[in-house]
Amino acid sequence: MPSFDIVSEFDGHEATNAVDQANREIQTRFDFRGVDASFRLEGEVVHIEAEADFQLQQMLDVLRNRLIARGIDARCMDPQEPQLGGVKARQEVKLKQGLEAAECKQVVKLIKDAKLKVQAQIQGDKVRVTGKKRDDLQAVIALLKGEQGPELALQYNNFRD
Repeated sequence: MPSFDIVSEFDGHEATNAVDQANREIQTRFDFRGVDASFRLEGEVVHIEAEADFQLQQMLDVLRNRLIARGIDARCMDPQEPQLGGVKARQEVKLKQGLEAAECKQVVKLIKDAKLKVQAQIQGDKVRVTGKKRDDLQAVIALLKGEQGPELALQYNNFRD
């Protein structure tokens, strides 16, 4: 029976490369000349440091563009509240990997509401979709990528025929 998995993950090496490229871009940009600003990646958290709040927003846009350029969906970014204090402004951006239980339920509900002839089941941090026809599975992918789909960074892998 044909099946595939719906997951939310990114390549850690590409994330490292995106952060390095963002650092290089910030160092060469004219509006950041003479400003102490940097990105630092620790695990799945990107630490952003700058001198002012508006610079954090500009740096967030640079990071988003670099992630997209490296093939990472920008919806995996979860920016936290900026911490303003003294001379420095700091912000953390968590890169979400894996689907939470509520997100899995949302995806399953969306698939069941579409009344397609497929079964969706939650398996840990991913959703497995099975059906009798390959076309039904492709319809599920089109549904989730469309406008009615969730605002999540989803990938589709492990497709078996």
